[in-house]
Amino acid sequence: MLLDTLIRRGPGPQTEFMLQPDRQRLAETLVAFANADGGTIVIGLAPDGSVADRLLADEMENALGLALTVCRPPVRTEWEQMETSKGMVVAIRVPRSTELHSLADGRVLIRSGVKNRPLGGEMIRQLAATKSTGDYEIETVPGASPDALDPEVIAEYIAKREERQQRPVRKPPEQLLQLMGALDAKGQPTVVGLLLFGRDPQSFLTQSGLVFVRFAGTESRGPEGLPGYGRREEIRGPLARLLEQTWQVIWEEMRVEAVVRGLQREERTEYPRFALREALVNAVCHRDYRLRGRRIEVRMFDDRLEVTSPGGLPGYITLDNIVEEHFSRNPRLVSGLFQWGYIEELGLGIDRMIEDMVQAGHPAPTFRATPYSFTVILQNVRQRHVIPRWEMHMNERQIRALQYLQEYGRITNSDYRELCPNISAETARLDLADLVDKGVLLKIGDKRGTHYILK
Repeated sequence: MLLDTLIRRGPGPQTEFMLQPDRQRLAETLVAFANADGGTIVIGLAPDGSVADRLLADEMENALGLALTVCRPPVRTEWEQMETSKGMVVAIRVPRSTELHSLADGRVLIRSGVKNRPLGGEMIRQLAATKSTGDYEIETVPGASPDALDPEVIAEYIAKREERQQRPVRKPPEQLLQLMGALDAKGQPTVVGLLLFGRDPQSFLTQSGLVFVRFAGTESRGPEGLPGYGRREEIRGPLARLLEQTWQVIWEEMRVEAVVRGLQREERTEYPRFALREALVNAVCHRDYRLRGRRIEVRMFDDRLEVTSPGGLPGYITLDNIVEEHFSRNPRLVSGLFQWGYIEELGLGIDRMIEDMVQAGHPAPTFRATPYSFTVILQNVRQRHVIPRWEMHMNERQIRALQYLQEYGRITNSDYRELCPNISAETARLDLADLVDKGVLLKIGDKRGTHYILK
């Protein structure tokens, strides 16, 4: 990622800024990035964009060396000096690690938003179990030769990547594929290479396909126990084609209604586009491709749509923290689809999926997790929200907040304080938290990105 892009986005799940090299903070961030999805630490740059007056490479290298001595095992890093419009900085790149890393004092940290968060015992065990599986993505596939990759699909990917980055890809295709992990050092296709660019990945990885079933009614069985489906499609191809074809099939089956707003006629789909696409992309990105014998399943009923991917929740992710936390089981696959344009912003999809469903008048998505599968359920029942004020005992400020939400769809703490200028930030937080506890509002995001929507 370009340095200018890192600076523009600011600190986040894969970016940290440090005006001066601090050994302790550096060590914590190295471990947190290595345990999560990797990241870049920019030394000499403050969160507000200011650059250090004087940054010595020797000083930075010494701090990095000292930080690495307290990482168990040592974290792999690469660093280089980079010139910005404001001065010189140093970028330290930390790849995601297949090992579990801790600090010398025993703490295991992961990157959570803009913070390095320590993990507890059970989450450490979950993360260790995920790490111990090794890097399945870059394993070569027996019987697959370079001819198994489709040059047209590779060319499409490169064009989309150039469009997204707004600069040309100057590396030869083979070198680019090796850097992505799609080819090994000998030029042989890997698992991620076949999944992204294969002519027919399912001939080597039979589990990588998708099954779509449209049921008549709300149950999977028809009268007298007979199959209740009216359409069944088995979808194959590299993952980009898999997503496109599945979207097309769902679109053909999805109801569309006309809504008149003023003098304008709008078409409203049965499910919000982003929420539906995010459920599909998440299933493709985060399924466990080591599990054979089962494909992704999309089941469409009259009242709901279920997307099930094989494999339980990855790493330290649970149903309780799935909105706030992010961990990729297949980071190279996620990166490839991000550069392709199928993922809009890494780590933010669940938040927006919930928000889009609720704003469209549907219940928030529900999630079902087992040790070997994960299911997203989107319901298409539009609900009119009725607030029993006499039961809730809302104050006047909270009523004004709900009126604001009905008009604008979302509210932040600062929005609330503009509505009620005579209250403190803490009073605003308590009012909004009270509405969350009463089941009226849904809290989305964390820290500065926190906002609320009607539940």
